[in-house]
Amino acid sequence: MARVKRAVNAKKKRRTVLNRAKGYYGQASRSYKYAKEQVQHSLQYQYRDRRNKKREIRSLWITRINAAARMNDISYSQFMHGLKLAGIELDRKVLAQMAYEDIESFNELAAIAKKALEA
Repeated sequence: MARVKRAVNAKKKRRTVLNRAKGYYGQASRSYKYAKEQVQHSLQYQYRDRRNKKREIRSLWITRINAAARMNDISYSQFMHGLKLAGIELDRKVLAQMAYEDIESFNELAAIAKKALEA
């Protein structure tokens, strides 16, 4: 079996890690040992935070919808339930955008939701 020289591949692997670690504080950007550890953690944080970002954005949408709904004397949960009863299928992203940019049409939706709850 032929001998395998790893120098080129090993150097490439280290160079990749150190390039990813640019901008890190102290040894984490200069030493391969510490850079490797920090890059591993950074990738884990990146994976986790992609999911957390979705959670935070949805929370922001709900907060905006709730604020606009309460201006119409109805709670968020009652507003959403009223829309469901009325057969209006709009997702939270669109509702939040309406609450933020087009309050008149949101007020109309709130009136529809209230009417659906009374019936």
